[in-house]
Amino acid sequence: MMHRFVPLVLALAALNASAQTPTLQPGDYIAAVVNQDVVAASEVIQRTERLRQEARQRGEVMPETTGLRKQALEALIEDRVLVTYARENGPRVDEAELDRVVANVAAQNKLTMDQLRERLKLDGTDYKSFRENLRDQMMTERVREREVQGRIKVTDAEIDAYLDKKRAALEEGGMINLAQVLVSVPEGAPEAVVAERRARAEAALARVKGGEDFAKVAREVSEDGNKARGGEIGLRPADRLPDIFVNAVRNLKSGQVAPELLRSGAGFHILKVVERQGAASLNQTVQTHARHVLLRVSPQLPVEVAARRLAEFKRQIESGQVKFEQVARDNSEDGSASAGGDLGWMGAGGFVPEFEEAMNALPLGGISGPVVSRFGVHLIQVLERRTVEVEMKQLREQARAALREQKYDEAYKEWVSDLRAKAFVEVREWLE
Repeated sequence: MMHRFVPLVLALAALNASAQTPTLQPGDYIAAVVNQDVVAASEVIQRTERLRQEARQRGEVMPETTGLRKQALEALIEDRVLVTYARENGPRVDEAELDRVVANVAAQNKLTMDQLRERLKLDGTDYKSFRENLRDQMMTERVREREVQGRIKVTDAEIDAYLDKKRAALEEGGMINLAQVLVSVPEGAPEAVVAERRARAEAALARVKGGEDFAKVAREVSEDGNKARGGEIGLRPADRLPDIFVNAVRNLKSGQVAPELLRSGAGFHILKVVERQGAASLNQTVQTHARHVLLRVSPQLPVEVAARRLAEFKRQIESGQVKFEQVARDNSEDGSASAGGDLGWMGAGGFVPEFEEAMNALPLGGISGPVVSRFGVHLIQVLERRTVEVEMKQLREQARAALREQKYDEAYKEWVSDLRAKAFVEVREWLE
C-alpha cells in the first residue's frame, strides 16, 4: 500500500455527497435493505445513469437498462455492506478529529465554516448528514486497510524467489545512463499536429546524425525536464527505466544513438546511450524523492473529471503560472498537502505499483500526466534520485512489501465477497 498517503476527505466532491443512509422522499422507494441500512430507488437510478455515461465515454456498448440497473444496485449494496461493517467494527472517529476533517474540507475549498454550511444547504445536504458521511468514509477506509492487510500472508520462500528473480534481472540489465530529446505530442492530437511534431523530431535526429553535439540539440529542442543537462536522465538500473527505452537501446554501446525515432504516449524520443555499467548489486537500491497532488475519486468526482483537473494543474505549473507545491497545498487530499505534496525519499515497493511505475518513468524534474491508483488520481513530480546500500534485512522487507502489494487486489475482493455473503440483504421487487 502507499503508506505515506493518509487520505482524509473528498474535499470538493464531499461537499456534494449525500449521507450513506438516504432520507426517502415522497414517491421514492426502498430498493434494498442491507443490514441496518437501506438503498433508495432514486440512488439506483442515479448510479445507473452514471454507469451509462461512463460506458458511453469509453465507447463501450451499453447493456440494456434492466441489466445496467441491477449492476448499479449491486454496487450500492456493496457500498452499504462495507459502511455498515465499518460502523460496527472500524476504528472510532471522535468528534474532535471529525471537526478537523470538516475544517480541512472548508479550507481546501477556500470557505469559512459558515460558507460551508450555506453551500451544503444550497446543495440540499444536511450538515449533520454531511459530517456522518465523512465519518463513514474515514472508518470504511481504515477498516479496509486493516482487514485486507491482515489477510495477506507472504512466506520466506516467496521472498527468496522474488529476490532471485530480481537478482537475475539486474545481472542481465546492468546500469544505463540515457540521454533523450523529447518532442511531445498532446494526447488526442489531430494527425496534422502529429505529423508536424514527427517532422520536428526527425529534423533533430538528422542534426545528431550529421555530427552535432547531442546535448546541444537536446537543450535547443527537447521538451522534457532534463533538457538543461543535455537530456541526460542519469545512471540507473535497467529495470528502473521504461521497458520501451531499454528495448530501443538494447544493442547500442556507450556513445551510440538509436537510429530511429521512438514513439511513446508522451511523443517522439531520440535516445542516446551515454554510459553502460555492469550489473548493479542487489544490495543497492535507487531511492526517489518525489511529491504529488492527489484528488480522491467519488460519484461526484469521477476519474475523468479528476484527470482533467490535474491536467490543467500540470499545464499551469509548466507554464510558470503557479508552483507545484502551492497546487499541492491548495488541492491535494492527503496528509502530504501541508508539505507541498512532498513524500520524502522512498525506495522500491514504497508506493502502489501504478504510482511507482509512473514515477520511475519520469526524469528529474519531470511531471507526470494524471495517474490513477486505488487512492485516486495523482500528479507526480520527481525531485531527486540516489543510489544507497541496503542491508539484507531491509532488502527482504522491501520484497515483502512488494509481494503484499501484488496480493492486495485479490485479498480485497475476497474480503468484500465474504462480507457480502454474511450480510443481510433484501432486494425489493420493483427492480424485477
